[in-house]
This record gives sequence, structure tokens and C-alpha cells, in this order.
Amino acid sequence: MHPNPAFRNESRDRHLGFARSRPFGTLAVNADPAPLLSHVPFLLTEDGTSADLHLVRSNPIARAGDAPAVIAVTGPDAYVSPDWYGIADQVPTWNYVAVHLRGRLERLPDDAMRDMLDRQSAAYEARLLPKPVWMPDKMAAEAMEKLLRAIVPFRLHVDQVDGTWKLGQNKTDEVRLAAASHVADGFGSEPEALARLMERPLGDAPGS
Repeated sequence: MHPNPAFRNESRDRHLGFARSRPFGTLAVNADPAPLLSHVPFLLTEDGTSADLHLVRSNPIARAGDAPAVIAVTGPDAYVSPDWYGIADQVPTWNYVAVHLRGRLERLPDDAMRDMLDRQSAAYEARLLPKPVWMPDKMAAEAMEKLLRAIVPFRLHVDQVDGTWKLGQNKTDEVRLAAASHVADGFGSEPEALARLMERPLGDAPGS
């Protein structure tokens, strides 16, 4: 997380709303000689106290079992050129949004896997309406059994929620908006979305 408090003033509810709107992140646990990482979809509870996810049985994190863990959820990001501020003595930077869900990863019983698949499928497919909802029961029983043997369910019990919304809050409105007008023409991940966030009145961001 960025240490500048100017970028860390959003509420826990806003962080959770953001994570819920982008339910895909990087799961990390400590290991020797280096942390273990896995990129996972997850299903966050309404109160933000836990996130359900599954891993391929052969994943090293799955073999590690219960452990302290974090899911890092990243949003739009983009390079910001000093020229775009319209004032002197600026330096290059990178603006971004990120939320970290920290807690304890718990291995759930194998028989919890099917229910988790049903809940994840229902939640994700609901975003595609009016498309007919796909559910796991549309699979042949043999295919489903094979899938369930290959994956294992986990739950992250969330103890701490941190977020950084680095959108130029340390600049005046005029300077921040001047930079925002150029960000979409630059590069990064979803620079257009980042520009829209920078253009909003501070404290008015999606996911609230």
C-alpha cells in the first residue's frame, strides 16, 4: 500500500465495494524461499468478512494448507507525465487503485466445493443478464465429478482491509484535472477508466 495518507482516505465500505465489483485478484502466502502467488476469482461476502475461492489441487498454495494470506485486487492504472500538470517542477508518477484483503486462508472440506461453484457461477453469471444463466448443473455428472476431484475450496477470513486510490489528491483540482485530460491518451491498464476516476470530485469514486 502507498504510505502517503492522501491516497488512503477512502472508507472500508468503498474498498469492499471495489473488490466486490472486480472479484479477481492475486492471492499471496508466505513461503520459503519466496512468497507463493496465484491469480484467483473470489466471492466476497456482503459484510466483507470472508472471501471464498478455489485452487487447482496441484497448486502449491493448496498444498500449503491454512496460512496467513492476502488477496490483492488491482484496478485501473496509468502513467502520468509531468508535462500534463501544466505547472513546473513535477516528476513522473503512476496513478492506480488497489485494495488488499488480509487474513487467514482456511482449507475447506472437499464437499464444500460444489456449493461454492454454484454460488460463484450464480454471482458472476448474474452480471451477464439478460443472457440465460449458466450453472454447474448443466454439466454432465461425470464431467462435474472429474472437475471436483481437480479443485479444492478455500476461504479467506478477512481481518484487515487496506486500499490505495492514488488519483492526484496531492495536487490542486485544477492541476489534477489537467493531468486527467491526458491520461486516457497514455498507457497503463484501463487508462480511460483511471482518467474518469481522476475527473470525479475527490471522495466520489465507484464502489461506494
